[in-house]
Amino acid sequence: MRLINNLIRKADKGFTLLELLIVLIIIGLLAALVGPKLINRVGESKQKTCKVQIEMLSTSLDTFRLDTGKYPDEEQGLNALIEAGDFKNWKGPYLKKKFVPKDPWGNDFVYKYNSDAREFEIICYGADEAEGGTGDNEDISSAN
Repeated sequence: MRLINNLIRKADKGFTLLELLIVLIIIGLLAALVGPKLINRVGESKQKTCKVQIEMLSTSLDTFRLDTGKYPDEEQGLNALIEAGDFKNWKGPYLKKKFVPKDPWGNDFVYKYNSDAREFEIICYGADEAEGGTGDNEDISSAN
């Protein structure tokens, strides 16, 4: 009985400062090892999201062209997908939401249209908002 009472008293004391410090050091080491890998995953997921958004916008532009007979010019841009403007046979809006989405970094997509070739390009300049770059700053385009 005496042994059980001693064990109960020791259990009631809680953790020592040394035990808490060891646990905090272990948590810090795990965060230092896992943290950078998770941050890299965030960049990768933003790039994948951007590619999906560009595909969605491209599909909407193709549907727009089927209805109106042409792609919008650069001045009309991607807003032509949500606003009728002066297009004949416009049957939009061509996006589920009533606005043109921003890229994963919060910037507008760049829309370029070559009327001679009747081709468009949608570009996202990445995190740095500038042409060129690697990693998170890499440009993503519908032409790729």
